[in-house]
Amino acid sequence: MSDDVSAPALFDIPEGYAALDWRRGFVRQIGPLYRRQNNGAFTMGFRVEEHHTNGMTNAHGGMLMTFADMAWGHIVSVETSSYWVTVRLTLDFLSSAHIGDWVEGGGEVLSTADDLYVVRGKIWAGDRLLITGTGVFKPIQRRDPRPGEKAYVTPA
Repeated sequence: MSDDVSAPALFDIPEGYAALDWRRGFVRQIGPLYRRQNNGAFTMGFRVEEHHTNGMTNAHGGMLMTFADMAWGHIVSVETSSYWVTVRLTLDFLSSAHIGDWVEGGGEVLSTADDLYVVRGKIWAGDRLLITGTGVFKPIQRRDPRPGEKAYVTPA
């Protein structure tokens, strides 16, 4: 007997998005996730599926919060080619995402003082703004740059 709740949903991915090949740990549980590079900026996205939802079939707040953490923290990966940790994440929930919605997220670096990256970000579905907020992230371990990333520069 299988412990699967439902078969994976089949859906179209917006143009330019590619699946992230993250198979370890927690990300394996919440995926699939996607990213796109457009004019040097990265956004991430996911389609709200049944396993992302709460009892009202909206995207669970914890899923949206996790997605914000990953989408905004991903900017640190791009800027530094390093693994990072979240120091602080502050979110304002403004609207809900529904099963089947394509959710996207991105942000911009406001500061890099003291090797802490302060990022202002947003999460949206179509023209609906779902979340705004800020995150503080710290690079912790260098690694080889991935496509589209910058080489790590040791802080002065």
